[in-house]
Amino acid sequence: MPNKGDTGKSYHLKCTGDALRTAEAHSEQSDLTLFGGCFCPFVQRVWVALEYFGIDYHVHEVDPYKKPSELLEVSPKGLVPALKFNGLEKPRSLNESVVILEYLEEYVSQSSRRKKGSLLPPISDPYARALVRLQADHVNRNLVPAFYRYLQAQDTEKQIEGGKEFVSAIEGLVKLFERAAAETDTDVGLWKEDGKLSLADAMAGPWLFRATNVLPHYRGFMMPEGAKFRAYIDRLVNYPAFRRTCSTEGLYLESYERYAYNRPNTSQVANAINSGRGLP
Repeated sequence: MPNKGDTGKSYHLKCTGDALRTAEAHSEQSDLTLFGGCFCPFVQRVWVALEYFGIDYHVHEVDPYKKPSELLEVSPKGLVPALKFNGLEKPRSLNESVVILEYLEEYVSQSSRRKKGSLLPPISDPYARALVRLQADHVNRNLVPAFYRYLQAQDTEKQIEGGKEFVSAIEGLVKLFERAAAETDTDVGLWKEDGKLSLADAMAGPWLFRATNVLPHYRGFMMPEGAKFRAYIDRLVNYPAFRRTCSTEGLYLESYERYAYNRPNTSQVANAINSGRGLP
């Protein structure tokens, strides 16, 4: 293990860097409140989409492990992200990152709300839309759980196995990107040099970003070689809507120490990985 051992660092409760500036810009009350935790990649998915679409919202950072009552009111499991719709006669809220992403996509599909395009190809190209959804499905089924299995593995053999699984998941995603590029003419997706942010980019980005800081620090991980893949990662992490939701490296290294040493009851996600269950 490349670092010096478990130092007992705790997770952060307030974002830093670009993410802090974005949160401060959205500190005023709004019709829409995003409940989030600064280190959570599931939250970052939704935050990226909100920034991309240019939707007005208020950021409310909570401690997801303490599960305050205000969070439980909008997310029964106490998980982030969650959206709360304010100022309505009847209370409304949504939880689960994928559900929220799909809602935001449909919400902005109304022409009066469309500002910066879509995370999916146009509805006139259902095949291209389906291929992007296949990419997103691969992220949830393979990339995300592989990331946690790798990071939480404690013995060397399991870490080597986990690293191979994570690389395989990345390679599988690249194959799906290449398939879409070969079979469609869509400009949705940052795999193309002049592409626009896609649903799959927003869903995979938080974990690929953490693979550039958390995984190298705790597992000595190196991203797969290849100029095209490296260029994709560079476009992704520097995409304005994505970059605005990123904190400084130290926040991630300290917040993920608990995962890297697989401390007991680190999170519901960590517990699911340890028990072999699907992610919550």
